[in-house]
Amino acid sequence: MATASKAMEELDPLAPQREAAMFYGLFLRGHSADALRRDIDVPRKLLDKMMLRHRNESRMKARLQGIYQYRKRVLAIFDELVTKERIVSRAHHRERVH
Repeated sequence: MATASKAMEELDPLAPQREAAMFYGLFLRGHSADALRRDIDVPRKLLDKMMLRHRNESRMKARLQGIYQYRKRVLAIFDELVTKERIVSRAHHRERVH
C-alpha cells in the first residue's frame, strides 16, 4: 500500500528537495529559520492525536505516517541548507575581517 507521500515521491523523487528549497528561498529572503521550521514540521503530538482519531482506519493511519515521514525529510533537508548557509556566511565574514 503506497502512502500519499510515497506516491508523490514516486512521481517526483526530488519532491522533498524541491519543497525544502522553496522554504530555503524564503529563509534567504529574511524569514526566520525557526518560523519556517514550524511551518514545515508536523509535531509528534499532532500526529499522535490524528492517529488516535483514525485508530480504526489503517489506510488513513498509513497515510498520516507517510506524511509525517515526508515532512521530517523536508525539515532535515531544510536544516542542512540553513546550516551550510550559516557556515558559508561565517567563512565569508572571517575573510573580510582578516
